[in-house]
Amino acid sequence: MDDTEYGCFVDWDKMETGGQEQSPKVLNCTDFQELKQLSRQGYWAKSHSLRAKVYQKLIQEIPCRTVTPDASVYRDIVGKIVSKRNASTLPLPEFVDDRQVPNYCLNSEGIGAVRKILLCISNQFPDISFCPVLPSVVAILLHYSQDEAECFERVSRILGCNDPNRRLVDQTFLAFESSCMTFGDLAGKYCQGPHKLMVAVSEDVLEVYSDWQRWLFADLPLTYIARVFDVFLVEGYKVLFRVALALLKFFHKIRGGQPMESNNVKGDIQAFVRDISKSVSPEKLLEKAFAIRLFSRKEIQLLQMANEKALQQKGITVKQKRQNVHLAVHAENFKSEIVSVKEMRDIWSWIPERFALCQPLLLYTNQEHGNSLNRFFLHCEGHEPTLLLIKTSSKEVCGAYLSTDWSARKKSKNQLSFFGTGECFVFRLQPEVERYEWVIIKHPELARVSPAAEDNDSNSTRETAESSDPSNRLSPFLATRHFNLPSKTASMFMAGSIECIIIGGGDGQALYLDADLNYGRTSHCNTFNNQPLCSETFQIATIEVWGFQDNLNEGRSSALP
Repeated sequence: MDDTEYGCFVDWDKMETGGQEQSPKVLNCTDFQELKQLSRQGYWAKSHSLRAKVYQKLIQEIPCRTVTPDASVYRDIVGKIVSKRNASTLPLPEFVDDRQVPNYCLNSEGIGAVRKILLCISNQFPDISFCPVLPSVVAILLHYSQDEAECFERVSRILGCNDPNRRLVDQTFLAFESSCMTFGDLAGKYCQGPHKLMVAVSEDVLEVYSDWQRWLFADLPLTYIARVFDVFLVEGYKVLFRVALALLKFFHKIRGGQPMESNNVKGDIQAFVRDISKSVSPEKLLEKAFAIRLFSRKEIQLLQMANEKALQQKGITVKQKRQNVHLAVHAENFKSEIVSVKEMRDIWSWIPERFALCQPLLLYTNQEHGNSLNRFFLHCEGHEPTLLLIKTSSKEVCGAYLSTDWSARKKSKNQLSFFGTGECFVFRLQPEVERYEWVIIKHPELARVSPAAEDNDSNSTRETAESSDPSNRLSPFLATRHFNLPSKTASMFMAGSIECIIIGGGDGQALYLDADLNYGRTSHCNTFNNQPLCSETFQIATIEVWGFQDNLNEGRSSALP
């Protein structure tokens, strides 16, 4: 096949290669692991025609629903839809963001073709309600298509993928917004330095993270997003999270020391990504992305599902176009004897995004309800998760985010036993701020992921759909049964009885509170690998427990399935 058949929509004068093929190759690889390594190494990145052929092969292998429209459908409908209108001035479908339509070195014919293809996609995929990355996907694939109809067919196959565990492109506001929340969760866990900066310079961190797909599909230069797209077609959606996290890390490293204004941090990130070639090569970006040790696709999928459920409980539907669902702690409604509004907002930035949608609801305070574990449990049971805040008589402040309803302690009857998930964490605020998460997050080598949760990326062993067995429908992100832990001390999250409360265990306890909630102690423990959260023995001055108020259920957050 003549190489010139590809690239008819490209303005070669704007391309870095100037249209010159570099060492054309063939690709005879069929082994998935080898293909994954070749895509990460940029094996076909220097040859326009080879990349086109690889894209054709990879997209053709995507499992699709039977009625996925093909090139012949495009040829049948394009004339009726476009009619005699000028292609370059065609309106864009409602589901795209008109600010996010990069040209990617396309010529005038290519720019018009993007709009024509998008209108035909809108005609054939009426269920798409929000898909801001689609213009970028079309523009990239036009580079490697022989004509508009072929590009339309390839885009259709990506949109029509029917493998429930192979997420490719968000097509509804619900899916898009839950992806933003999931990215926020991942940033909070894997980019703690950058995340801390975002919290400091922005009033609404999730509003900043809502641009994460835009960083990739609108702001990254073509040579970068093409390399990302190479790996994306092989490995799937998780790659996008990786690269966006790497961008956040580089932004923090290169721009973190410079002054930033809260009202322009989104613009600062956008400008950095657009000019990334001044500081970071595509190879370095991908190297950083794949050095991030994310948990398995299954764990991320469970987290995404939980975020979608939280949005649905807020009234967000798949048909929704756009809605601002980002909520911060409202200063006018918040009053605590332990923390300020600013401190509570900082804590809110640490909790899983699906709960950050909610407002804090005071469940228990010893100032009002008395110093009694019985009263503590009476007011806290039925709420999941909860936030424990403690102020000592020495004015030290510490606490814990607890993922599981305290009523779970009753399952062991009168015996003290641990429960909870790896979303639990402990922290101190005064005299200095420090958060300690589950030890496995920072040291995943301590646990070997069990076979049920391994990130099997090969085509033949991709995760199947969630089992109908209820035991598989876990509280997402780090449910301990997913891991072969070296000892039980790595998962001693929370325990309670009529005699005491314990948070964290193994060679010590992160927090121990007595039956009268008068005295406590803190030390290093294996579960959180923490330093003492305050003076090692302390007297409790004030203790508060906060729940998460949802407008639909008056503050009682239902447990996840």
